[in-house]
Amino acid sequence: MHALKKQVKQKLTLIAFSILFSANYAMAATDLTAQENFVRARIKNHQQDTDHTNHVKPVDKNLEFHGIFYGYLPCNDCNGIKSTLSLKQNNNYLLVTQPAKESSREYYEKGKYSWNDETHTVVLTPRSEASTRQYLIKDEGTLILLNTDGSQIKGAEEDSYTLRRSDTVKSREVHIH
Repeated sequence: MHALKKQVKQKLTLIAFSILFSANYAMAATDLTAQENFVRARIKNHQQDTDHTNHVKPVDKNLEFHGIFYGYLPCNDCNGIKSTLSLKQNNNYLLVTQPAKESSREYYEKGKYSWNDETHTVVLTPRSEASTRQYLIKDEGTLILLNTDGSQIKGAEEDSYTLRRSDTVKSREVHIH
């Protein structure tokens, strides 16, 4: 009887181990599937995180459109007005003008500028009580001074009211500050 008990114990132990091994294999397969699903979910989530098109704020053109523009504007009682317009970050500008005549001084004007996307203009609003100025944006490197009412200046000197950005012209003469 003792031998029979020993055989039953061995068989029961064998059955218990087989059940444990088969259960362990099933759990491993389930864990593997769960891990694969988790990895797929992480990849999908990461792809959604890197797609920022849904929540990108529109770019403020004022931040993109800055630089130093210069040119000679027509003048009734001199050979022209040397103008340097510096559009800085934070929507600040500095306009330096100097009539082209003997021993003339430079005039400085500071203020804020804004970009009008509908009319493609830059509007300068000085800190002082001077009137605002508007420039038509012809392209990235060219500004054209407009009349006080915002219309383009017509006539023989139409092209004379142009300021060009300093990095678009090879030779330049700028104000020293």
